Amino acid sequence: MVNWQYYPKSKEIPKHLKSVVDVFNKNESKIDSGHHLLGSNEVLLVLRRDLEQAGWKIEKGGKALDKIKVPVLFGMNGKLEKHFQADGYHAKTGTVIEIEAGRAVTNNQFLKDLFQACMMHEVAFLIIAVRKIYGKGNSPDFARVCTFFDTLYASGRLNLPLQGILIVGY
Repeated sequence: MVNWQYYPKSKEIPKHLKSVVDVFNKNESKIDSGHHLLGSNEVLLVLRRDLEQAGWKIEKGGKALDKIKVPVLFGMNGKLEKHFQADGYHAKTGTVIEIEAGRAVTNNQFLKDLFQACMMHEVAFLIIAVRKIYGKGNSPDFARVCTFFDTLYASGRLNLPLQGILIVGY
């Protein structure tokens, strides 16, 4: 079963984010981390068609032209000065999706994803998908990421410029 948690917990998950959860559920048998050792790009490949049909622009590969560039800073005469890359972007809803695998917790990649989404121009929502379990030690990555966001939101010490964050455990 795909697990998910929406933040802030005081708000109901928006429909456009719930539809992404539905894409994960539809493809669960192909990506479940309890049965598969897929890398993040392999998971994205499984989800790509369904996400694109829902209006998402999805990274297609490792070449620069295949990357999704989301603006961060604009320079002289409005020229794009800085951008961050995302696995997927839905312009109409201002939502970025990042699919993580092994680096999600061990390298704190989910924190980098959070930071970058907070800097991106006109991004209101962030989806971070992580394995429910990782590695031989069965690290509970999804639970660890959720514990971090539980703490972040409960402390009230950091106000994020995002309307919501969805964590998906696959």
